[in-house]
Amino acid sequence: MMAFVALLFTLPMIAQDGLSDAEMSSATDSYHLSISEPFDGSLVDLPYHLLQKVSIRFLGLTPYSIKLPSMIIGLILAILLILLLNRWFKNNVSLLASCLVILSTPFLFLAGSGTPLIMMVFWPTLLLWLGSKIQGERRPKPMYSFLFSIAMVMAIFTPYMVYFAVFCVIFVLIQPHLRFVLRSLPKLPLIITGLIILAGFAALVINIINQPSVIMELIAVKDFSFNNFVPNIVNGFTPVFRWFGESDTIFLAPLIGLPVLALALTGLFSTTKGFFASRNSIASLLIIFCVAITGLRVDAVVFLILPLSILVAHGLKYLLEKWYGLFPENPYARVSALVPLTILFGIIILPGLLQYIYGYHYNSKVASQFDYSLDIIHTNLADETIVAEKNYDFYKILEDSTHLRVVPSVADTDADGIAVLHSRVSKENYRLSRIITSPMSENSDIIYLYTVKGEKNGTDI
Repeated sequence: MMAFVALLFTLPMIAQDGLSDAEMSSATDSYHLSISEPFDGSLVDLPYHLLQKVSIRFLGLTPYSIKLPSMIIGLILAILLILLLNRWFKNNVSLLASCLVILSTPFLFLAGSGTPLIMMVFWPTLLLWLGSKIQGERRPKPMYSFLFSIAMVMAIFTPYMVYFAVFCVIFVLIQPHLRFVLRSLPKLPLIITGLIILAGFAALVINIINQPSVIMELIAVKDFSFNNFVPNIVNGFTPVFRWFGESDTIFLAPLIGLPVLALALTGLFSTTKGFFASRNSIASLLIIFCVAITGLRVDAVVFLILPLSILVAHGLKYLLEKWYGLFPENPYARVSALVPLTILFGIIILPGLLQYIYGYHYNSKVASQFDYSLDIIHTNLADETIVAEKNYDFYKILEDSTHLRVVPSVADTDADGIAVLHSRVSKENYRLSRIITSPMSENSDIIYLYTVKGEKNGTDI
């Protein structure tokens, strides 16, 4: 566990050490979040933005402070996945399946991306685990019902999770065993749980009335067109099934390694006989749900992590049962299985980690979507004027924690990146002094340094 924590909090800074436009936008929204905004109706992804605001306030505007909330939530999500799978499978199967998923490229990407995208996997995993604590007990504790309702209320203020709430209701109604569990629950906790959920939906309605644009964010149709539904699905799932070449999204291809995908498919086929068992049918239905929301937004394909973990556990369970079934009376067969299992896991995990580390550096289409300016500004500049047009609001945050001054124009320069004026001079009278580049092979010039025209011995910073 300690090794995983160390990997989780260091790998993103090795691989995704730049910042995407989405991360800059998220950091800007988080930093400018005020105390009054939640009361005014700004509740979308509120828990994540509060955590990111605290991180930036205490650590300053750095890539690490922007990504730290996702790392923390990623650690909690990994624990939830282990707990969830442990409810449905034996300890060895749940632990092995969890390791394969939480050390996969899509999980590490989510945990290293400073955006609320990880919440789209976090809330359903939490809800499923709490649901399993209710469904799997003869006398479920009322506390889990209350926690489930509170988590559901918080989840509906995350994009796409309104759909997931509807999905949960439909699934409970059509699944015979869950209908029986629902009828057998104590009446008072059930009523209180229902009232909490109704209060949450009432708050959602009030939020929408105060800010009608919120509904467009929550159902993810702000810039949606039905003509884009199928192309979004194709573009979203292309990295899943493309084994070579480059991806047209921010995800590496392949998004899921071939051995992990083979285990998941094995698990899918092994559940056909007991499809109507809740843990079996839910994985297949979650895949359908993932396809549907990917049609609304391409990056929603990361939701695949949740059903993938369930199917991988099914696949491992099937393989182990078949292996032990060959030698039912031979204890040495169980011990000898550790050797090929260790080799198999090494073959699966190590190439995935190497792909994640090197892919975000050397895959041209993916690496070019990250900006390295912030680290370079902290390293090279001390008391200058940054002239930024793109992501101006983001760089404006630097004024609160540094001696830098940020102005919103590059009108008198030909720079495509960030212009920096030495000694806080007037923009009308300067000359190009130095160009700082990023590790990119193309369009690598990202910072332009200027000094005063005619200034003798102008200092290059």
